[in-house]
Amino acid sequence: MYEHKSAKLLPRNQFYKRIAYHGGVSFMIVIISLVIGVLGYHVFEKFNWTDSLLNASMILGGMGPVNEVKTEAGKIFASIYALFSGVIFLVIVGVLFTPIYHRFIHKFHLEIREK
Repeated sequence: MYEHKSAKLLPRNQFYKRIAYHGGVSFMIVIISLVIGVLGYHVFEKFNWTDSLLNASMILGGMGPVNEVKTEAGKIFASIYALFSGVIFLVIVGVLFTPIYHRFIHKFHLEIREK
């Protein structure tokens, strides 16, 4: 997917396309994670769709739940979803910054080779 360190630096327009692609992948990860949370709150805690979306969004965003979780199944789901959301945050950061980091390291290697 990425060019080898001996290859030329990717042109800017292609680099921007790569960033857009990674942004799209990150967006899809967020949407899929949000759907998991909404369905979980709706099924396990019997929240309506709006409250399920609100709680899933707040946990995925790192803020915490809004509505009180009352059932045992809901509490187990909420704790697993909170841990899942923390990992997903790290995954999204990695996906978003990978092309930028790669370009920086690639340019660094090219500068060393030119000297």
